[in-house]
Amino acid sequence: MRIAYFDCFSGASGDMILGALMDAGLSVERLREELAKLHLSHYEVNVEKVIKKGIGGSQAVITLDDHHDDHHGHHHHHHRNLHDIEEIIGTSSLDDAVKQKSLKIFRRLAEAEAKVHQTTIDLIHFHEVGAMDAIIDVVGGVSGLAALDIERVYCSPLHVGTGTVKCAHGILPVPAPATAELIKGKPFYSTGVAGELLTPTGAAILTTISSGFGPMPAMTMEQIGYGAGTSEPDIPNLLRIMIGEAGDELRGFEKEQIAVLETNIDDMNPQMYDYLIGKMLEMGALDVFLSAVQMKKNRPGTLVTVTCQPHLIERFADFLLRETTTIGLRWRVENRLKARRTIREVQTQYGPIKCKVAEINNGITNISPEYEDCKRVTLEKKISLKEVMDAAKAAALAVSA
Repeated sequence: MRIAYFDCFSGASGDMILGALMDAGLSVERLREELAKLHLSHYEVNVEKVIKKGIGGSQAVITLDDHHDDHHGHHHHHHRNLHDIEEIIGTSSLDDAVKQKSLKIFRRLAEAEAKVHQTTIDLIHFHEVGAMDAIIDVVGGVSGLAALDIERVYCSPLHVGTGTVKCAHGILPVPAPATAELIKGKPFYSTGVAGELLTPTGAAILTTISSGFGPMPAMTMEQIGYGAGTSEPDIPNLLRIMIGEAGDELRGFEKEQIAVLETNIDDMNPQMYDYLIGKMLEMGALDVFLSAVQMKKNRPGTLVTVTCQPHLIERFADFLLRETTTIGLRWRVENRLKARRTIREVQTQYGPIKCKVAEINNGITNISPEYEDCKRVTLEKKISLKEVMDAAKAAALAVSA
């Protein structure tokens, strides 16, 4: 499995990600081909070789036709809202996987901006989201990874810098408020280097595409690239990418970080759990489950456990504190390994049924027919539910053989 590791020793920005990919082998011609699928005009993309504190790298240069370079910080002149971005990407001829990942990045960036400005994503024009260079950075980065056949991305802890940064809203602390929202639940640090090292666009891209943050995973390295930023901090302003074949311990698995929230409750009407579980799953929880526990003074209680993406910790903490009788909770971030999962629709003698198929090293480890599909067929055909599920499993195995 081909993987990439971003070493963010000097932070990251959208143009640094593009530069790193081109320095590692992505041709500017291929990048232009992918960006042309957006059907946008009035811009040019080039690459320049530069030296930063004695280390060579590649700098992505995006030039707009109004005769100014749109710098990859916060000083953007072209504003669009999220709906505009979704329409541009949605109607493009990009591959579906590139579309979906790019849209996810923009939605996370939009949510962060809206949270900072205490409004909704529908009512705000985003200085970072709307700029032409942000569109190029996001779509170029996602399509560039695909062009280099990178199946999974990992990332170091994020170096954010320190001090202040001048934005459209004035002088703000580092990390900028939107950046701080985006890196919730992710490891980051500052060594006292002055200035903004991690931009909102860089944070949105890396926290969305990365399967895990931490030390470099085991790999046989094949390519190294350095992407240069425009500022000149006290350290080389470069983002390093290392690309290669994953070590044995990562083969066949998907690795990610998830948040776990827990709270003990002994004084709430148990009928409420039906609503609470359903609502949290609607809100984006990965899982919600209840465990019986013995609490103080031997009172029987319930341990409520919620797992979610780390950037959603605050959302679920707020919900639990508002909607249950608890007055406190615990949370932590854990590593998770999981088999690759795909949803496949298979044809059976009873009609089409969706199945969740789990694979490790291209070998099927489990097939789980979708319950609602099987229930529907059972009621329509008036046959055994077990018979329908067995037929779906057999069909999925036959297709995968």
